[in-house]
Amino acid sequence: METRAAEVADGIHQLTTHFPEMNFGFNQYLITGDEPLLFHTGMRGIFPLVAPAAATVLPLDQLRWISFGHLEADESGAMNDWLDVAPAATVVQGQIGCMVSIGDLAARPPRPLADGEVLDIGGHRLRWLDTPHVPHSWDAGAMFDETTGTLFCGDLFAAFREFGPTTDDDLLAPALADDEASGWGSWSLHPTSGAQVRRLAELDVRTLAPMHAAAFTGDCTTPLLGLADALDRAVAAPS
Repeated sequence: METRAAEVADGIHQLTTHFPEMNFGFNQYLITGDEPLLFHTGMRGIFPLVAPAAATVLPLDQLRWISFGHLEADESGAMNDWLDVAPAATVVQGQIGCMVSIGDLAARPPRPLADGEVLDIGGHRLRWLDTPHVPHSWDAGAMFDETTGTLFCGDLFAAFREFGPTTDDDLLAPALADDEASGWGSWSLHPTSGAQVRRLAELDVRTLAPMHAAAFTGDCTTPLLGLADALDRAVAAPS
């Protein structure tokens, strides 16, 4: 395996590691600026692949912020490995995540962000959005770059397939096919799930940057609303 680096929006570099045996890919996003931020850490096991790819974008000791959507191995597993190679870096995540997990697990104290709070990294304004239980746990959230209109949407639109850095193909259909085939088993379905995604659709999203699919630029509102409708149907369906 190897990790591919590609710029998918202005100053936003996608680091992709594909697992052939799973036919599943993992993205991290390195956002350059005065205070660079890494969104998703990847698992500890792939850190030796991801770190050199990130180093082709900028020296790792320049990394200032480390963030992720929720606590999970592929999202936060290598958190302390990144803190080791970036001595000035701080983990930044939602208030719930920092309170219930990250404050104990991170090698250095994290910086909590309130719902809707903006982190200005110099060149990008990153807004944290709480999305509890979308897709998984209480601490879940998304990050929106107001500067480029890029939504770092984590496990939304995840699908088992190989993908390139960017696409103009439909993200929703393959993701729904996998979700419905698994009985929505990877989701923590909640009565507010659809509403949480509709809130994301109200943003001026010009690029969707998921963790397990190519980055999509174009009409981002339609797939978000389609996912929200599908979540409503899944919540309403008999168990």
